[in-house]
Amino acid sequence: MSDVAAVIGVVGAGAMGAGIAQVAAMHGHAVILADAQSASVARARSGHVKAMDREVEKSRLSRAAADAVLARMTYVDGVSEAHLVAFEPCAMVIEAIVEQLVPKQALFRALEAVVTPSTILASNTSSLAIAALAGACTVRERVVGVHFFNPAPVMPLVEIIPCILTAPEVSAQARALARAWGKTTVVAADTPGFIVNRVARPFYGEALRLREEGVADAATIDWAMRTLGGFRMGPFELMDFIGLDINYAVTRSVFEAMYFDPRYRPSLAQQRLVEAGWLGRKTQRGFYDYRDGAVKPEPQIDAVLGQQIVDRVLAMLVNEAVEAVHLQVASVADVETAMMTGVNYPQGLLAWGDTIGAGTVLSRLETLQADTGDDRYRPSVRLRRAVRDGVSLQDPRRLA
Repeated sequence: MSDVAAVIGVVGAGAMGAGIAQVAAMHGHAVILADAQSASVARARSGHVKAMDREVEKSRLSRAAADAVLARMTYVDGVSEAHLVAFEPCAMVIEAIVEQLVPKQALFRALEAVVTPSTILASNTSSLAIAALAGACTVRERVVGVHFFNPAPVMPLVEIIPCILTAPEVSAQARALARAWGKTTVVAADTPGFIVNRVARPFYGEALRLREEGVADAATIDWAMRTLGGFRMGPFELMDFIGLDINYAVTRSVFEAMYFDPRYRPSLAQQRLVEAGWLGRKTQRGFYDYRDGAVKPEPQIDAVLGQQIVDRVLAMLVNEAVEAVHLQVASVADVETAMMTGVNYPQGLLAWGDTIGAGTVLSRLETLQADTGDDRYRPSVRLRRAVRDGVSLQDPRRLA
């Protein structure tokens, strides 16, 4: 599979699909990229040309090498049965279409009619169940999650998500392929949000709660998380960058898939912005105003307040990482790797928890739960056991 002779198919020519196609082509594979929208195909083609021009300008590729990458790309304008026949020679087809279960299931069923029995069908979904996709297929064991991060040519992390139906050799081949493309891989259980989108929820959710409670405004919370917490971006500027519609949709998807666990409860304030069409940078309004002439709000520079903000958000993040290990979403090592490479956290959350002190994290959560009566702050059983036994949060053993 990692052999460059393998043809790679990508369905969905948006930012993610186009990026994945670029990665594959730059590593020597012939790539077939299709989309139902002609405009998306045209944008992807134009984007690839511009990307290769940049590679040449920065002396990372010769003109001949860049042209060879573009020559390996085949663009298909449509995803009807007649169009999908183009994917027949593919060793793997990665879907990166709309984040909805029914269209993804329909696409996989349509692909099964044209690809070989050994073709791997991979999904770039960020939150949908891989088992639900595989269950809709005839050859179910060939389906696996292969979740890239945006922008795919730049971000190093790929989450590999086998489901209960996935053949072990399929997930192994998918992981080997991602590694051959220079990616860092982690293995996640087929649970809502996988690793990154699950563990990162408190970075946004607790920041939103702090703002809603009037503890601090968005600019102050962002300042605290950047300056005192060491994060590259604060939660509100990051939500504006991602797109509030996308960030909110992932939060709601995880919340609903986790049977409405209050740990993942969405924010009404964020929902109202989405309903108003204020989606962040792409609409010039979000938590911040990006229009010409808009004045950027100044944060309240208060070290004591800032540290309270960081402490509260970090306690929630560490607890979520501990819970992910406790519920076998991923190994200790993969949780740490995922959060540092997938969302650029300054250090692994379990190591960070050890630095803070597991007892301190537990005390902060218990205080918040007692003060608010909100079960969102309930400490992980594994956190309690680590404190009880004096064990590092990075200890890979099961804690009984």
